[in-house]
This record gives sequence, structure tokens and C-alpha cells, in this order.
Amino acid sequence: MIKNHFKRGELYSVLNAMAATAIARRLQKKFRTNGLDITIEQWSILYHLWKQDGLNQQELCNKTFRDKPSITRLIHNLEKQKLVKRVSNENDKRVNYVYLTDAAKNLQEQTINLANQTMDEALIGVSKNEIETVKNVLQKVYDNLTT
Repeated sequence: MIKNHFKRGELYSVLNAMAATAIARRLQKKFRTNGLDITIEQWSILYHLWKQDGLNQQELCNKTFRDKPSITRLIHNLEKQKLVKRVSNENDKRVNYVYLTDAAKNLQEQTINLANQTMDEALIGVSKNEIETVKNVLQKVYDNLTT
């Protein structure tokens, strides 16, 4: 019989997922409370487009760590909300570039402020050194598993 020698809370990936989920839920609640009809997943697409408008769908897959069907669905829903528009590549119709609409551009400041408020709440009592340590450790874990 195999016996686990760690408790659930000692498995770092579980702790990381729990923290990430708590942050996402809090931010989603802030969006709803402020009358914003977007999901965290949709916001992640908008966030990357605010950094660089006109990314293609594959680039959005890579930046958000999502698969093509998920990105396609998210973009479709953002299009229905008139927050993005897709433009086909003239040379390759299989490639779509995604652009922000004015409505999406108008959401940037408000949603970024809500995200910053959420992170401020999440990091109460956490020192800058602790934040840097966690960032470095998580980056090393990521690098170890992706190289």
C-alpha cells in the first residue's frame, strides 16, 4: 500500500492553484459588482491585446496558455460583446488577427484598477522580499518543466 507522505497543503502546485483561484474569483466578483459583463478568461485576452493589439489567435494561445478551441470560443464571445474584431490575413485566410474595439479600449483603465486592487488585497502582509522569492521560485519551477 502506497502511503502519501505529504498533506494537501504541502504540495506547492495545489497551494499555487488555490491562491490563483482565490484571486480570480475575487477579481470576477469585482467585475460583476462594477457592472462589467466579462469573465476572467475574456479579460486575459483583452489584457494581452492592450499590451499588443493585433495579435493572431496562435499568439493569444501561447500568451494565455490556452488551446485553440478555447481561444476561438473566447474571441467569438468577445466579438458578440463588440469588444474585439477578427481580421483575416490577406495572404493566409487561416490566420486571424484580433483587434480591440473602442469599447474594449475604454475598459482597460477600470479593469486594470480592479485587478490592482485585488492584488493589493491578496498581498496584505506579504513583504516585497517574499513576493520576489515566490516569483523566483515559481519561475524556476516553470523553467525546469518547460526546458
